[in-house]
Amino acid sequence: MLKCVNCDDTFGSDHMGKLTYIFVHGLAGWGRYDKQYARTPYWGMQGGDLMAYLREQGLDCYAASVAPFGSAWDRACELYAQIAGTRVDYGKAHAEANGHDRFGRDFAGDPLIPAWDDDTRLVLLGHSFGGAAVRLFSELLAHGDEAERAATDPGELSPLFAGGMAERIHALVALSSPLNGTTAYDLFEDPGFDPAAVHSPWRAKVTDHVMNWRLRVKPDGRDPRDYASYDMHVDRALELNERISTLPHVYYLSVPCSTTVALPDGTHVAKRQTEPLFLRRSFQIGAYTGTTAGGTVIDTSWCENDGLVNTISEKAPFGAPSKPFDRKAVERGVWNVVPTLEGDHMWLRGGLMRQHDIRGFYLDLLGLIGSLA
Repeated sequence: MLKCVNCDDTFGSDHMGKLTYIFVHGLAGWGRYDKQYARTPYWGMQGGDLMAYLREQGLDCYAASVAPFGSAWDRACELYAQIAGTRVDYGKAHAEANGHDRFGRDFAGDPLIPAWDDDTRLVLLGHSFGGAAVRLFSELLAHGDEAERAATDPGELSPLFAGGMAERIHALVALSSPLNGTTAYDLFEDPGFDPAAVHSPWRAKVTDHVMNWRLRVKPDGRDPRDYASYDMHVDRALELNERISTLPHVYYLSVPCSTTVALPDGTHVAKRQTEPLFLRRSFQIGAYTGTTAGGTVIDTSWCENDGLVNTISEKAPFGAPSKPFDRKAVERGVWNVVPTLEGDHMWLRGGLMRQHDIRGFYLDLLGLIGSLA
């Protein structure tokens, strides 16, 4: 079971809610519709399929498959089609503006969940960039999109862009999510900072080449702003926050992680137990202060990180209502921020090269959510 960095808080509840839990993977991830999930589950990668385990406990859980490197918008549209059992519609206005096909895969014959109607109550859990996908999905589900309504004949409009389905969402959980972006991208574009000059162990430099290879995206002709790598920049994430509302009836929880130690000057260095794949990036994020291309000032409060995302960014969207997590008083319409957990970016999916048993954590977390009226 995961533990808070500064205390012994854990989750727990004796009440399991009858809800549908949708897990959405992060950057370069995979889910139920991808062949590799059967061999290597994204959720519980080193310790066994988490979805199978949770279903054995009577919880209705599913692992969605969204574009590994797609934008939050494209991912939200794909998530809707899988849940609703329909063809992916990226929207007429969006497709034309970003240079790709309007329609994608049809899930009518193989929906993610058995039923989709007004009785459906979703708990959306997004790891890493999956958090941006479920947040934008919830916004579209609630309010739709005015640009798509204006550009599309009413008879051809996807219900997702019409909105009016907010009541189908019970809770939203952001797991190590870049709610305000990550400086992992911005630090390479700031002329006042030299990432190559950041000292890190030799093994971190070796694994950094592997990470860069894994995250390499082959351009497919679409607008370069229609990728996850664009949406995860700090300025873009803050822009997305302006359009994504905090729904008053939804329970919001965020689970931030940290794998660094603070130095006297406020910068951070990675702990030895950090996943090797993220060591180099963790040192760079921990050393970076500067200014983004859009003028956002990055000070030392951004240095603590989980290897890929700044811990401060994982707590709550800037400007959104938030409060410290209190298991006896979880509030609707407010980001209930769980005390920072001691672990790197892969802890909450069960590890990558190192195994972590996350079953108890999720059993307790989902039990808590299920107990909320």
